[in-house]
Order: sequence, then C-alpha cells, then structure tokens
Amino acid sequence: MTCLTGFHAIEEWIKADKGAVALLVAKPGPRSRELVSLAQSRNIRVDRVGTHDLDLIASDHRGVALHIEDGESPDDMSVELFIERLGERKNVLVLLLDEITDPHNYGAILRSADQFGVDLVISRNRRSAKHADVISKTSSGAASWVPQAETANLVRTAGQLKDSGFWIYGADMRGESAYKLDLRGRIALILGSEGAGLSRLIREHCDGFAALPSLGRLDSLNVSVAAGTLLYEVRRQWEQ
Repeated sequence: MTCLTGFHAIEEWIKADKGAVALLVAKPGPRSRELVSLAQSRNIRVDRVGTHDLDLIASDHRGVALHIEDGESPDDMSVELFIERLGERKNVLVLLLDEITDPHNYGAILRSADQFGVDLVISRNRRSAKHADVISKTSSGAASWVPQAETANLVRTAGQLKDSGFWIYGADMRGESAYKLDLRGRIALILGSEGAGLSRLIREHCDGFAALPSLGRLDSLNVSVAAGTLLYEVRRQWEQ
C-alpha cells in the first residue's frame, strides 16, 4: 500500500485531483476534519481506522494518511506530448534529473520547480528517487502540481529537446558562471546525481555547463540548493 502522510502533501494531492483509494483517519482534529471535508467533496472514501492499524501502514503519520494506488505518481505526460504542445513558445524551462536518488533532494527540487514555474521535470524511470510519501512531504505538496515525465533514456530525451530548439546546460561547478550565460529562450537544465554528478553520456549532449560562483570551503552545493539558485537565475534573466 502506498500512502501519503503529510497534511500539506495530502491536501495538495486531493486538490490536484490525482485520485485516491481512501483517506484513512485515526485521530480526530481540526486538520483531519478539514481533510475529511475536502476528501468527501471530491468523492474520496473516508475510512476510520485505529491508530495501531495506521502505525502498521505508515509509521510517521499524524493520525491521517491518504491511500493512493501503488506506483501512482504525479507524472502526467510524455516528453513527446510536451514538445508537441509547445507550439511557438519562446521561453520554456525544463529540468532533467540525471539519477537523483535521495527522495529528500527530489522533493526539494520539485518545490523549487513549482516556485519558479518549471514547465516539465524529467527523470529516469528506474534509477531516480521514487519514495512518493517522502517526496510529497519534502516538496510541501508541490509534487502534486509540477508537471513530470519519465524516460528510459535521458540522453535520447536531451536529443529530442535539442531538436525542438532547446539549449542544454549541465550544472557543473567547473562550468561557466550562470550569471554570464544567456539563459533566455528554451532552456533545459540537467542536474547530476548527488555523488557522481553528470554522467559521461549526458555531458556529451550539453551545449554548456552552468556553475554557481561561491566563497565557501566546500567543493559544491547540495543539488537541491543548486537547482533552486539556477532556476532563480533563469527567471531573473527572463524578467530583464
């Protein structure tokens, strides 16, 4: 059974009409009652369960959990459909996640993607973080709103984006300062894994590499922090 347990995560999932099996409620309370009312308004079944029963399903619950279909995610389109729908749009922002495995980083990236209006987040369908509950809670529910797609071949997907007029930039501390790059137009940013960074094949498809100048003693930023900062810079340039 796959469950979401954060109040914000549950609320945003229901509001986004992602569908659910049932809302499981063990403890009455103001927030629980709000979620019950919301679930009922969307015709989602509400099940009263014991605290012990909920402990067995989701140990970190706060008296309420949302049962969603196993394997269900916010993914709602293919890369091909996304490209087809772009039309003549000039400014488009896409994030490609190259083997991001920590669900907390994944969720934090999705929260930034929501804040800065990323048009699509693309991840590998086998090696990326897939812990729906952790991702949804870390993103404060943003995972229910950010358009996402999965791909079996990130290199091929990068090629598809290039063919559709995108400039591909990999996040790399050895690259050129993001403040000096022209990040207007159709931009795809690639974020590498927490340990190894960008894979060799994906690096070969990059048009350039974006770095964030820093004064710290550590050699790099956390990938989710880097994502938020780079997305901010893209949006800043679009507003000029």
